[in-house]
Amino acid sequence: MNKVKIFGTMRSRANRCVWAAEETGVPYELVPIDITKGDQRSAEYMAINPNARVPALEDGALRLYESLAINLYLAKKAGGALAPKDLAEDAKMTMWALWTMTELEKHALDVLFHTALYPPDKRDPAAVATALAALERPMKVLDAALAADGHLVGGRFTMADLNAAVVTMYLRGAPKEFHAKFPHVGAWVVAATQRAAYQKAMGGH
Repeated sequence: MNKVKIFGTMRSRANRCVWAAEETGVPYELVPIDITKGDQRSAEYMAINPNARVPALEDGALRLYESLAINLYLAKKAGGALAPKDLAEDAKMTMWALWTMTELEKHALDVLFHTALYPPDKRDPAAVATALAALERPMKVLDAALAADGHLVGGRFTMADLNAAVVTMYLRGAPKEFHAKFPHVGAWVVAATQRAAYQKAMGGH
């Protein structure tokens, strides 16, 4: 299998794609694009991703952006347990990727920034409270979906789980009382972080 290029750094959404590559076994090269230095606005990179954002993927003549779409591509390229086994599973994995972006990510990022990434004097508890209130409904949906067997599609760990879990992990700074409402989500996130590919990806760069 040919090696793909993943553009970005591990301190960006590119880490999702590195995890996906490790899970699927697709050979990859992580090409550094340092957004703090403006690398994403270079002519060379914008020929790959005209949005001037990371990550992007290059596989021969194919160029992709949007991290969760890249991950779905990696799963299908490799096949195996993480990939959809039929059209119905393909549709569900696409559904969960879109759901994650529209229902979870913005609010989860607000929690992450205001509990961990911003310096203490820039953190706004009111922003965290607003985000957590907005997350109540989608987190209930996610918790209910995981209740049966701890997975989102097909009763096994798939790219649907990886794509949703990697965003849900942004909520690690949320209060314990919030996490206690969604026990199935909590167990699922812990299981994801214990996977060998996750450990290799997040600890190996």
